[in-house]
Amino acid sequence: MPLLNILKYPDPFLKTKAEQVNVVDDAVKALIKNMIETMYAERGIGLAATQVGSSKRVIVLDVPDPVNKETESAMEGKERGSQRGKNLVAFVNPVIASLSGETTYEEGCLSVPGVTADVDRAATIKVKALDREGNPFELTADGLFAIALQHEIDHLDGILFIDRLSRLKRSLLIRRYKKIMQEKEHAL
Repeated sequence: MPLLNILKYPDPFLKTKAEQVNVVDDAVKALIKNMIETMYAERGIGLAATQVGSSKRVIVLDVPDPVNKETESAMEGKERGSQRGKNLVAFVNPVIASLSGETTYEEGCLSVPGVTADVDRAATIKVKALDREGNPFELTADGLFAIALQHEIDHLDGILFIDRLSRLKRSLLIRRYKKIMQEKEHAL
């Protein structure tokens, strides 16, 4: 399966509002498979179709289980990547049906590499969507899973995590991002 090119800020396509998928056909299934492989290759936990130049309302996520002392000791000597695919889920036409609570989490993005910022999000969300076979489902998410879902659904609406920052924080972060990108170009 071919890896897809992840668009980087300030690519204007990242501001695209994705269109509803009418039928989960072979083309949509292939997009999902390629997005999953691309997400893993880039070591991400989520990816939206708009990040790879597709205007379809499709996201994929594989959020790791929360790490606590018990799981940390159980994983000792094992690579975290060995859990890959355990929590893999694809969402077609995801809609946030409800939001509750508030949380702040340090977010990063494959489309804005090298920088992170604290973003305010809902603590718990309910999402309705179609699965990769076109069957409707809904789920309630909290923790990192809820944050990642909101982040990826934002992408489908043309919103980047940096758009959720104050004007001052956003301009400082963009300045830092541009400097990182210039240093990468000079290193090549």
